[in-house]
Amino acid sequence: MMSMGLSREILLKEFELSKKMLLQLSGMEVLMEKEAISRESIKIREDIVLPLLVIQQYALQKISQGTEHKELYEKIVTRSLYGNINASRNSA
Repeated sequence: MMSMGLSREILLKEFELSKKMLLQLSGMEVLMEKEAISRESIKIREDIVLPLLVIQQYALQKISQGTEHKELYEKIVTRSLYGNINASRNSA
């Protein structure tokens, strides 16, 4: 099984390569260069989504490890999903 650090490193390299190629194709220096309002909206949304994802991941790990508080962690997963779903819906 691949370690979390290695998986993260591979994903980061893929992201950087994709970003570089997209900027090259578009002739822009920054992603969404001509969409400043949308770019700012995404930054604000990420401040909400990323902490929810961390909370969700922690709760899922606790559930998979077997915990006496399984129902509580399942509720945390559900609530964090609601937040992320709403953030995604508002981005459309």
